[in-house]
Amino acid sequence: MMSPISQIHSAAIFPSPVFLWRFKVLLFMIWGISCCKIGWDSVMRMSADLRNLFLYEAFLYYNPPLLVTLMVWLWGVNLWVFSQANVGYEKIFDLDQNHLTHKEIWKCSTWMTIIVPTSMTAYLYLYSNGKVLLAASQPVCLYIAVAMVLLFPFDIFYLSSRYFLLRTLWRIALPVQAITFPDFFLADILTSMSKVFSDLERSVCRMVRGQVATIAWLEADSVCGSHSIGIPLVLVFPYVCRLFQCLRQYKDTKEKTALFNALKYSTAVPVIFLSALKYHVFPDRWTNFYQPLWLLSSVVNSLYSFYWDIARDWDLSGFTRIFKFSRPSLVSYLLYGRKWVYFWVIGSNLILRCAWTYKFSAHLRHNYMTVFVITALEILRRFQWIFFRVENELNKIIKSSYDQLPMTLIQTEEETLLHTNSHIV
Repeated sequence: MMSPISQIHSAAIFPSPVFLWRFKVLLFMIWGISCCKIGWDSVMRMSADLRNLFLYEAFLYYNPPLLVTLMVWLWGVNLWVFSQANVGYEKIFDLDQNHLTHKEIWKCSTWMTIIVPTSMTAYLYLYSNGKVLLAASQPVCLYIAVAMVLLFPFDIFYLSSRYFLLRTLWRIALPVQAITFPDFFLADILTSMSKVFSDLERSVCRMVRGQVATIAWLEADSVCGSHSIGIPLVLVFPYVCRLFQCLRQYKDTKEKTALFNALKYSTAVPVIFLSALKYHVFPDRWTNFYQPLWLLSSVVNSLYSFYWDIARDWDLSGFTRIFKFSRPSLVSYLLYGRKWVYFWVIGSNLILRCAWTYKFSAHLRHNYMTVFVITALEILRRFQWIFFRVENELNKIIKSSYDQLPMTLIQTEEETLLHTNSHIV
């Protein structure tokens, strides 16, 4: 046993967790203010006529990792709520004991929050000071580092979780095996991030062709520019994968619901390709013929997707567990069982569904701030969608397990629960 003097010396050597947390917050604030100051000064140093073009290019490289970072942060919030509400998401996603908790997810997102803006700040600073080659290396190094971390074959950086993610992505891209819930779930999330993958494709295209840290490409019909056929192909790819998943599910289960779900994802295809035609037809032809078709297909896709969210993915009649924390708090009091939560979810889902479809409009391609905001809002919509999608899946599992139990056992369990509740009251 340690003596009182030894305990005093240990306390003096190792600061308290509260002090360490405050120190980390202080360092984070200093870092954030420094990045904003350096980035702002770097942008203001450029000439006014080139500033907007340069920011558009910088945003092209860095908005994909920034939006992925936002999604990781929100996924950590999802897992935190599930853990507080005793929702067995491990069983739903078929996770082993080595799966990442919300704390580990937040640790990853914290590092992403630090690394991505730091690289972006270095890019702005180096370019504004005339060091073009060093500036061009910043997004390239960032993308290579992310790829290496994901593919690193050694047992560090959460190897089992990384490979679980890569295996699921492979199963989504090639849905030749029986479709599991993680396959469906991640593929739905990827549809909300199709614009992220589109910008990622354009960024990698420019890196491969050595066009980083140049703005002349914006004035020409570049292979990596707005006229590229790769943009609609990448945008539609997550929807096509999800469509084939539904067809594979119908082959395995013969449920007609899977075909109607496949039809929902197919409605996104004309929205994307009709929008892309703006860059390949005469303006009058686009305005008089293709734009009305695009508007019609957008309305069909938005309303069909909204209906499916409410009636199928969520099944509003089955909300029983979500936001019911094991330790009641202000958050659970404000959310659990409140009608305004459901009105908010339904209303915001409809509005953001329509906004997400509008984002596919080709004329927004160069309005990077608008597209960034709409994509971030779609990620927020998907974040709240996750709560009720997992809730619905959990209710199905519970119902299925009860249906398989003998009636006498169910009655015995109900009597036990009633007996236990009487003691609690």
